[in-house]
Amino acid sequence: MDIHGKTAIITGASGQLGGEIALCLGRMGADCVCHYHANADTANETVEAIRLLGRKAAAVGADLASADTAALLMAEAQNLGPVRVIVNSASIFARQPIGTFGEAEVSEVLAINLVAPMHLCNEFVKYLKHTEPSIQRDQKTLAAIVNLVDVAGVKPWAEYGPYSASRAGLIGLTKSLAKELAPVVTANAIAPGIVTWPGKMDPAQEQKQLKMIPAGRFGQPKDITRTIEFLLNNNYITGQVLCVDGGRSI
Repeated sequence: MDIHGKTAIITGASGQLGGEIALCLGRMGADCVCHYHANADTANETVEAIRLLGRKAAAVGADLASADTAALLMAEAQNLGPVRVIVNSASIFARQPIGTFGEAEVSEVLAINLVAPMHLCNEFVKYLKHTEPSIQRDQKTLAAIVNLVDVAGVKPWAEYGPYSASRAGLIGLTKSLAKELAPVVTANAIAPGIVTWPGKMDPAQEQKQLKMIPAGRFGQPKDITRTIEFLLNNNYITGQVLCVDGGRSI
């Protein structure tokens, strides 16, 4: 799918991985809406880097837990041009052993990791149906949804029940969308292994994690951006979960 001159929305674009994804799409010729929650400076740096590539870009600060955010992001994206790519990258990573959490903690994880992507995909499809009247009949792939999940959605972890459930739920949504929207929209999920880690790992923990990765290293943002580029260039792939984890999930 050629995304040159088309618009992409990237949630969580102020994070290391989200920012690299936005830059990747900019290099592919897309104009980008870079969502952030709190880190405006980093998001604006990413926007400036995309503009230096000759593309349009905007940073949009919003709380994904708000029901209005999906419509806001779609409105901002339409100001740049026809919207054709959604990348749900934002997430909350939380250790929550069973018996220790309350409703508020679980609701926050599910709101950001599952409900927010669902709302954004919903607004995206409404937009496509409004702007492309032939969407029900057209057999050409027009758009793509890429949801970043986690190997925890495929191989759940102990003490990360709500997080693992939110990732598995997004995988289910991705597959449902793929069935419902084909062939006009592809929908795929990428399950990274350890690419970025909240905080620093002590040496013992790092070695423990590395022993579980057959590739013998942690992932880099380019491992994920190359996968996104691959998916956008192959419209015969839909409804899949690509584990980009160095073999950890096997």
